[in-house]
Amino acid sequence: MFEDEAVSGSLLIRGASLMTARADPVRCGEVLLSGDRLAAIAIPGHATCLPNTESIDAAGKVVTPGLIDCHTHLIFAGSREDEFEQRLQGATYQEIAARGGGINATVQRVRRASKEELKALARPRLERFLRFGVTTIEVKSGYGLTLVDEIKCLEAIAELNAEGPLELVPTFLGAHAVPPEFRNDRDGYIRLLIDEMLPEIARRKLASYCDVFCETGVFSLAESERILGRARDLGLGLRLHADELTPLGGAELAARMGAASADHLLCITDAGIDALAASGTVATLLPGTAFFLGVDYAPARKLIERGVKVALASDCNPGTCPTENLPLVGAMACTQMKMLPAEVLTALTLNAATALGRADRIGSLEVGKQADLVIWDVPDYRHLFYHFGVNHAWRVIKRGRVVYAA
Repeated sequence: MFEDEAVSGSLLIRGASLMTARADPVRCGEVLLSGDRLAAIAIPGHATCLPNTESIDAAGKVVTPGLIDCHTHLIFAGSREDEFEQRLQGATYQEIAARGGGINATVQRVRRASKEELKALARPRLERFLRFGVTTIEVKSGYGLTLVDEIKCLEAIAELNAEGPLELVPTFLGAHAVPPEFRNDRDGYIRLLIDEMLPEIARRKLASYCDVFCETGVFSLAESERILGRARDLGLGLRLHADELTPLGGAELAARMGAASADHLLCITDAGIDALAASGTVATLLPGTAFFLGVDYAPARKLIERGVKVALASDCNPGTCPTENLPLVGAMACTQMKMLPAEVLTALTLNAATALGRADRIGSLEVGKQADLVIWDVPDYRHLFYHFGVNHAWRVIKRGRVVYAA
């Protein structure tokens, strides 16, 4: 865990408790950053650096890797507070969608919005994520559902990523819903996805992953497999909205196809858990969505005990989880899914990085990795989830640079 070597660096963080996400807490240590990399992790006084190195006194605070949100839908326009009220009066997600609400309500607003408008709407959301200690975010398209509008959304993601400071991982979710104009021609829309949308998006290198909402009444197992198979042939990584509302077998499909992650899993079966356990697919759980919908939570303890790697994410979206507070999602994972604080922290860092195929570069405090980290104004890492609903982030560092200071 400890490295003791002479390095020239630009920033030294002194006196904090360190949570590396790979090992037990270091009660008092130093982290030396050199450029955009972690250069040394050492006991106090052992990280050798040049005289002009800046330092931060973090005594009494906690340092963790930057948080990673590996499932969001933050490119959208409008809001759906009317649906929130309808659910409080007893309407289900499926009933609201059948009445023209749900995903397709947001689709209409996104289609009317320009790329610049979508970027302007997304920037404050990204800023809120950053202030809560998030340094990397997966962002899905999926509210355009035409080639032009999906490209518009993915280009917005690429341009926001270039602006920084947050790192955005783009996912194509054209299979988020069947749009109204294809209501009577489902196969026509799937052919559009497979024959036109996916090839063009892959050609333009606008997405790292392809996702599908595999669910009763949305895309079936067979339809999902067709779409994901085409995406894989085109060189895209795979993700899957699986077993969220019904036990359809999405987890088994994700495992069989080698998907990077199977997400939601509120209704996963024992067979699905076994399939994930035998694969390298990460189970990404979204307790904020269960909280907001008032439904049962995913079986986190059973997944962990069966050896499945579990990540956590916000699912930030306008319909079923409008929040950017990822530490609060971690508190929900503790209280509602009985995950331990150390498990939650790993789920929000290293396992989330694994779900995005970036664990070799981010997600833990290790020499040589990208210098993405957060200094939290708490005496113990467990306070991140114990003292819930407030922001404990004191400094957020991305690629070796302080990008937020409380």
